[in-house]
Amino acid sequence: MKKFSPGWTLIQIYTVLVYVFMFAPIVVVIVLAFNPKQFGIFPMEGVSFRWFIKLAQNESIIDAFKNSLVLGSLTAIISTGIGILAAMAFIRFEFPGKNTLNTLLLSPIMIPEVVLGVALLLFLRFLQQPKSFALLLIGHVVLTLPYVLLIVQARLVGIRKEYEEAAKSLGANAFQTFREITFPLLLPAILAGALFAFTISFDDITATLFWATAQNQTVPVKIFSMLRNSISPEINALGAVMIVLTVATPLLAGYLSRKFSKIKD
Repeated sequence: MKKFSPGWTLIQIYTVLVYVFMFAPIVVVIVLAFNPKQFGIFPMEGVSFRWFIKLAQNESIIDAFKNSLVLGSLTAIISTGIGILAAMAFIRFEFPGKNTLNTLLLSPIMIPEVVLGVALLLFLRFLQQPKSFALLLIGHVVLTLPYVLLIVQARLVGIRKEYEEAAKSLGANAFQTFREITFPLLLPAILAGALFAFTISFDDITATLFWATAQNQTVPVKIFSMLRNSISPEINALGAVMIVLTVATPLLAGYLSRKFSKIKD
């Protein structure tokens, strides 16, 4: 049997404590979402869906959910479409300024969201344009496009160019080659990128605070505004729903990516 040194044991204990510190608040929020009482106490006196029912009857929260779903879906569609075209250009073609443009599109990953939020807001003020849903959508596309681009590029690099050349030698034009050969092979990365873009958009608050209006509030912004006024048990229920969605979506993306990769391979 392998013998572990005391130093290795301390590292393991420290790692466990770090994970407990990170995930314990999330577990507490989910547990308190089922608390039947107004105030969170342990041990709980039973389990209830009272706050989930009250949450579903709150029109302002439902509107925020609708805004987040629409915004996330549009962001995923636009970011994925641009990401596919950009990845094809960067991997399959050579043109002046390719590396510079690629770096420019990936740069939002390296820039803090606060800086991006303030920069876009000041730029629109300079153009004398008011805040709107279109501004919010543009900002979220800027935030999510680098992730989609990286995922699609990584997949496209692994697709042998000989497949496309063989299709063209058999009479297929560029669009037919993309539709019948490249797109099916890219599909796992496309699905993963779209789901990640949706998750990032749905869960973002830092930059969204600068871009959202009173009519276009998203769920994270709504939670933030509710916390400023008072701590309601509805926040725990809403937080539990958000946690489930933001955890389940990337897991679904990974599952679909692996499944479609096996089918194509």
